[in-house]
Amino acid sequence: MAEAHQAVAFQFTITPEGIDLQLSYQALNQIYLSGVRSWKKRVSRMRNRVIKGVFPASPSSWLFVAIGILATMYMQSDPSMGLIAKIQQHLPLSLHVSLSAQGQTMVSALVFSTLLWLSLILALRFCLKLLLSYHQWMFEQHGRISNTTKVWVTLVRLFSSRKPLLYSYQTSLPHLPVPTIKDTLSRYLESVRPLLTDPEFERMTRLANQFESNLGNRLQRYLKLKALWATNYVSDWWEEYIYLRSRSPIMVNSNYYGMDFLYVTPTPVQAARAGNTITALLLYRRKVNREELKPSRVPGTVIPLCAAQCERMFNTTRTPGTETDVLQHWQDSEFVAVYHKGRFFRLWVYRAGRLLSPREIEYQIQKILDDPSPPLPGEEKLGALTAGDRIPWAQTRKQYFSSGVNKRSLDAIERAAFFITLDDEEQGMKGDDPAGNLDRYAKSLLHGKCYDSQLYTLATDAFQLGYTEDGHCKGEVERSLPHPQRLVWDIPSEVQTQALSSLAVAQALADDVDCHVFPFREFGKGRIKKCRISPDAFIQISLQLAYYRDRCGFCLTYEASMTRLFREGRTETVRSCSNESSAFIKALEAGEGEEKCRRLFRLASEKHQNLYRMAMTGAGIDRHLFCLYVVSKYLGVDSPFLKEVLSEPWRLSTSQTPVQQMELFDLKNHPDYISLGGGFGPVADDGYGVSYIIVGEDMINFHVSSKHSFSETDSHRFGAQISKALQDIMTLLSADTKTPSKGAAQSQSKKLL
Repeated sequence: MAEAHQAVAFQFTITPEGIDLQLSYQALNQIYLSGVRSWKKRVSRMRNRVIKGVFPASPSSWLFVAIGILATMYMQSDPSMGLIAKIQQHLPLSLHVSLSAQGQTMVSALVFSTLLWLSLILALRFCLKLLLSYHQWMFEQHGRISNTTKVWVTLVRLFSSRKPLLYSYQTSLPHLPVPTIKDTLSRYLESVRPLLTDPEFERMTRLANQFESNLGNRLQRYLKLKALWATNYVSDWWEEYIYLRSRSPIMVNSNYYGMDFLYVTPTPVQAARAGNTITALLLYRRKVNREELKPSRVPGTVIPLCAAQCERMFNTTRTPGTETDVLQHWQDSEFVAVYHKGRFFRLWVYRAGRLLSPREIEYQIQKILDDPSPPLPGEEKLGALTAGDRIPWAQTRKQYFSSGVNKRSLDAIERAAFFITLDDEEQGMKGDDPAGNLDRYAKSLLHGKCYDSQLYTLATDAFQLGYTEDGHCKGEVERSLPHPQRLVWDIPSEVQTQALSSLAVAQALADDVDCHVFPFREFGKGRIKKCRISPDAFIQISLQLAYYRDRCGFCLTYEASMTRLFREGRTETVRSCSNESSAFIKALEAGEGEEKCRRLFRLASEKHQNLYRMAMTGAGIDRHLFCLYVVSKYLGVDSPFLKEVLSEPWRLSTSQTPVQQMELFDLKNHPDYISLGGGFGPVADDGYGVSYIIVGEDMINFHVSSKHSFSETDSHRFGAQISKALQDIMTLLSADTKTPSKGAAQSQSKKLL
């Protein structure tokens, strides 16, 4: 085994003549090379810390400051206004003894230069934070960019002229601001107005006013205190209470999935696809660790986004607990965990400090595929423990996986760079029923068999790494590679019983999910933009129309937006169902005049864009109310208003999947290399989950989910309603494509940026 081979560097026996020492030079060589690789990583991390620590300046700028100070002093001038002389007076006595007066002056000048340099860095960083705190550019109207914004654009470009590392901007990003109670409550009441009758709205207004005048201000003071102390007043509580403290299954309720290429299979050889995919992920991990990735930015601009979540993309596991789970992250891992036909393996992807070639990883994967050994008793469905409720898994883990062979095998899985499943069933569009196959593919990715895991691939495997003509990975193979290590378990009957119990819980949840995936090809963002409408606003209003037709009413709608303009920012909610969108839909369904409907649609579109911008710039509703609720629980006080707000169901949960890393794709020359994006399960038992991705100029892919157990929802029916709503609104707007829009907001701003 690989770890045994590296751990035993020498052997010895005791003989009558003394100790017979037998050195294993191959093992020692591997240990030496692994040590070299480890030290290289340490040096690289240290170097990156220095570069990040002085950003937006550079380490070499110290030399310019020092030379400038020394040159000025050489010209009989004192740029420090006496500070260098004071520093010289306070030098250690040893330096006074060992150095001449001129040497002491030079040392003092260098100390002053360093202090001045650090002060300039802090000043530059403060200026950059001020610049990144300016968000008015997002709200400026098309063709009416203010002089302030133009100057701001120039300054941001100036500060972005250096090539930053992945995390260079982190300390310069502003903190998420805490909105005022009055503004949040006002926006909340506006958001629920189209959902409530007049008496219901009056009652909710009274509750909000009582909250503002009594408990609200008290809770707000505690929240502001946290905002002064914490890097982000939302993120840690959101992660803990929304994710880690949930005791229900993670599968379906929390996870999401991503799909592979829609029309193309880069290779029919499963081991080869796995080889390139694993390599692609490891190369990406290397870039993350070395911070070689470019910082994410607002599309079309130079505005940086928070990259904090990149830190835990790999080598991270969620350890179960009875009250809350814990995220554990390891600095590095030289192996991946593999599951195939009920067996778990550890696959070493480095040898003597070298990343295995894609062909070598394919060779190792093929060994796993060819391994005829059956699963150990209870091993095949062992993964179901993680798919059921969290408390039984936490109790079972503590009792049966805290020592011995089970702990060693579980550690191998949890400490792996990532986990990959080798399916024994083909998924995708192929076959006589491509539409049905897509739906089954989505379910397979969302929950699998409830005891395995899924991994989707990147474009890197097809466009950068590539395959040979016969479908294999490129590169050479070192035939002496140690075999993948089969993990060993000792699974007592109690654990097997609990695994089957957890599997039953997970299977019931999985069977209840109704998934429907479909590509919409009638038009895409190209035609929508010709109507001078934001594609996202167009789709969101179409979803509102589809829901109104499907359920004969409006509902609280969740659209995920990001707050990564701020440090450690995550997400915020855009409440897409607005008074303006409701007015448009009612007018359209009542058959009112086209001109009036178009006017109402443009008002709804502009309103949605404004809501999205406010959410992005820290003026959202739901994260603020959530944190106020957490504070109330810590203080042990109840708020009828907050309790009701936090219990409102999101019957329509939506999210746009961003199209990232487009430099890896060449859709012009390879138009078939299109991904359908990904999706997630419904948030409410009686609602829909809708994910969409805008691909190219002429395609929008949708993922719709609901639950079979609620008789009034149907994912296929809702998918048909979405298609019809998109086409109906386009027909309405196409008759008036020459009408200018007041708010294609951001388009001009993006051109400037």
